[in-house]
Amino acid sequence: MDLERLLGDETTFLLDHKATAFPADQLTLPGPDHIERVFVDSDRSPAVVRNLALLYNSGRLAGTGYVSILPVDQGIEHSAAASFAKAPVYFDPARLCDLALAADCSAIATTLGGLGIVARRYVHRIPFIVKLNHNDFLNYPNTYDQVLFAQVRQAVDLGAVGVGATVYFGSEQADRQLVEVSRAFAEAHRQGLFTVLWCYLRNGAFKHGDVDYHLAADLTGQANHLGVTIEADLIKQKQPECNNGYGALGFGKTDPLVYDSLTTDHPIDLTRWQVVNCYAGRVGLINSGGESKGSDDLAQAVRTAVINKRAGGSGLIVGRKAFQRPTDEGAALIHAIQDVYLDPQVTIA
Repeated sequence: MDLERLLGDETTFLLDHKATAFPADQLTLPGPDHIERVFVDSDRSPAVVRNLALLYNSGRLAGTGYVSILPVDQGIEHSAAASFAKAPVYFDPARLCDLALAADCSAIATTLGGLGIVARRYVHRIPFIVKLNHNDFLNYPNTYDQVLFAQVRQAVDLGAVGVGATVYFGSEQADRQLVEVSRAFAEAHRQGLFTVLWCYLRNGAFKHGDVDYHLAADLTGQANHLGVTIEADLIKQKQPECNNGYGALGFGKTDPLVYDSLTTDHPIDLTRWQVVNCYAGRVGLINSGGESKGSDDLAQAVRTAVINKRAGGSGLIVGRKAFQRPTDEGAALIHAIQDVYLDPQVTIA
């Protein structure tokens, strides 16, 4: 893979950056012994530890401490047509599993129905993560709320090794969602499944002027910290593009040191602040790949992976950029992302 071609004018900016605001030696970093260094000392049961080990030892990134997950809850969140019309073959969940296998992913994360309908064909071939809640987006006018579509027991019955859920932090429904997801995660751990939390922000007021503070490092970092508090074993978060959401919006509590000395405006340092808020890296941060925008998807995905890895993150979870194109092209894009995590030249900043 030609990183210089894909990163373009940002090659030196991203690959040579020295992160001194929050140095790497203060983090728990990904590595082949991640399970032993973190979860063996935790309160997770042997079954949870075994299933986490299966995740970290599956696919092309097996044994590296990094993960590559194919997420497909967009058929609910964005309507099936909006998600799959560009590649209609993926209306069939079997084809999504085929894509995850072709791309050598660590796991596939999708709906109860999508995994359940093909479980016996694929459950022994790739780890399953059942997404428990969704925003169905079929209300008029539109509402934004995550509600439970599935139960942990159903995930256990179809052979899943983990469950995922979303909390819209900052929304009117956030407290209820937090309670529901906390209970579901506790049950998942009792049943031996690991947990993945989509720690998203959702509030119209977070878009302030020309800046979208849904992507602020300080606010997303706090969302991550709330996520690990309910014992998420992995955190999924959008990569930050700005900072000082607390100051711009004038709410909550923070500390000037966050902006004066613990972060900079460099994307690696902003993403590192997200890692810091995941118990200083003990819980892995996986950034989302974002929506498909067409011809520059590969370059954007590789850029996101470079920033995540150099910040101390644990991988990428890429969906639409992969499944809104033919299987071979989608698999190739995911392989390019994985190449970043396998490349010894892309180091922790």
